[in-house]
Amino acid sequence: MEAVLKMQNISKSFPGVKALDDVHLNVYAGEVMALLGENGAGKSTLMKILSGVYKKDAGSIIYKGQEIEVSSPAESTRMGIAIIHQELNLIDHMKVYENVYLGREITNSLGILNKSEMIKNTKRVLDKLNIDIDPNDKVGSLSIAQQQMVEIAKALLVDANIIILDEPTDTLTDKEADILFSIVNELKEQKIGIVFISHKLDEIFKICDRVTILRDGKFIDERLVSEIDEDLIIKMMVGRDLEEQYPHVDVEGKEMLRLENLKNKYIDDVSFTINSGEIVGISGLVGAGRTELAKTIYGAYKLDSGSIYLDGESLNIKSPKDALNKGIVYVSEDRKGESLIISMGVTENITLSALNKFIKKIAISNSKEKKAAKDYVERIRIKTPNLKQKVKNLSGGNQQKVAIAKSLLTEPKLLILDEPTRGIDVGARREIYEILNDIKKENKAIMIISSDMQEVLGVCDRIIVMNDGRKKAELTREEASQEKIMSYIMKEEDR
Repeated sequence: MEAVLKMQNISKSFPGVKALDDVHLNVYAGEVMALLGENGAGKSTLMKILSGVYKKDAGSIIYKGQEIEVSSPAESTRMGIAIIHQELNLIDHMKVYENVYLGREITNSLGILNKSEMIKNTKRVLDKLNIDIDPNDKVGSLSIAQQQMVEIAKALLVDANIIILDEPTDTLTDKEADILFSIVNELKEQKIGIVFISHKLDEIFKICDRVTILRDGKFIDERLVSEIDEDLIIKMMVGRDLEEQYPHVDVEGKEMLRLENLKNKYIDDVSFTINSGEIVGISGLVGAGRTELAKTIYGAYKLDSGSIYLDGESLNIKSPKDALNKGIVYVSEDRKGESLIISMGVTENITLSALNKFIKKIAISNSKEKKAAKDYVERIRIKTPNLKQKVKNLSGGNQQKVAIAKSLLTEPKLLILDEPTRGIDVGARREIYEILNDIKKENKAIMIISSDMQEVLGVCDRIIVMNDGRKKAELTREEASQEKIMSYIMKEEDR
């Protein structure tokens, strides 16, 4: 099959860094090409060259049989190459049709906006994709999944032949992701070529036809999905066999956390314990009450009844500040929104929850603060050019390490991690797991909430299965399996 797009021998250097070295990418009409690689592999740089943000140093781009030069994002769009970024490029207070036509509005001979034509065309494209969205709805009223559909409609209205989807399911529920996949299949039927960038390897086998793998800025391979499995993808991505993708250590400890019959409007009669040196995973579908349980323990949600004991002490937690003071820390699944201030530097983020440690008289001791941050950067191997680097410029894995460092600096007895590896590549995930093993050895108790079943099975010592705010089962590492967990999740129980 002839590719509608060929990026051949692409190279790109920045001061001191060769980001791409002789890289190839083919995109075929009516197929989904997965573009895979760890953070820093060169995926984003390659897509920025294709979309006109960066100029390549060497190589050629062949599009529909002709060599092209892409000098700007606007030119890329005019050519029919559309990129839908992980962070959507929409204006909340404007209507759907206004967003779709932003910058290319239809006007009559007098220069007056032809709203009816724009609404009609937007409706036509949405209907073509079987998307039930009113063109007059404000974008801010739509779900993230629906907003992605609006971005796809924008692409189709400029007759895009190629659509790039960058981590499209990162903030979607499983149900919303399935809807997106059905739209992708519609696009394939229309002979549109799709580049699909994702860290979720299971999605590759659901939706993609081929994979292109990059490592350290170099092209590794292009394969049909039918020819490979997850283990081979991981090996090509990281350059080594991951015989033990989920490293695990056993640590003997004593009871650290005890929950007795916790109840509020989110959870119902939840009881279990966590020992020091132990990881307990909380498993369940979206809406099972997992995050609500964590935020109840952390004091963000009011507890109506029940008891919380930490290291033998009965706690009366009314706020996150109370929880922090008692040795409980929570790392949110929303790194950018709740765990970190991404516009601030590495040092400021790491020390933010423990500033009282660095106050000398009435001022913060910058030297002590910097030393503490430096110690944690080295301890948990945060890759950053310097301590002043803004967190927004770090990879997802290193952002998560900063969030963990921030929590550890408070010297917690209980560390609660909500979706600790969401949006993180395979190699960085293993680094996070090794950090958790180090924390276990320090006799801290760890609670993990994860939607990744293999992660729960791989790193946890015990697993609590939740559904509808209730504990459905408690399984040891030895007796747990994906089938058993799912059977408890789906099992109906008399209330």
